[in-house]
Amino acid sequence: FENELGVQAPLGFWDPVGYTANGDAALFRRRRETEIKHGRVAMFATLGYIVPEYVRFPGYLAPEEGIRFTDVPAGLAALKAVPAVGWAQIFLFIGLIDFCYYRADPAREPGDFANAGVLGVPNGSGPMKDAEARKKKLSAEIANGRLAMMAIIGMFFQDGLTGSAW
Repeated sequence: FENELGVQAPLGFWDPVGYTANGDAALFRRRRETEIKHGRVAMFATLGYIVPEYVRFPGYLAPEEGIRFTDVPAGLAALKAVPAVGWAQIFLFIGLIDFCYYRADPAREPGDFANAGVLGVPNGSGPMKDAEARKKKLSAEIANGRLAMMAIIGMFFQDGLTGSAW
């Protein structure tokens, strides 16, 4: 697995727990698909944690309850402020994207979805033609996803501990 995407300096191939010791390629692929998906979710989550500190939608989040977008606090405190129907809509949307739109295809590379464009962005541009550029961008995406996973966990921890992510 030393030549797979995500093997980067300075650590190279790093598996301190020995998950790949048995050499199971199918299991490695599944873990890589999961890592890419979690990285993408973490990148969106990190943006979603930072942006509301500076920008809010105008209008109402829940007009019948009189809750404006500006009334919803940023960070973990938003969990209590958003109505249950709002959370149901969010989870339904995520489920539709995850289970219907972005289905894993064994014939494609991990993270490469038939319904998505370049690097999973649903822009209809299709796959990247230049293999070397694609490899470089996918490696960067994996590295950025790893960083985002650590960042969002850090923000959650700090927010839970202090009441603010900043």
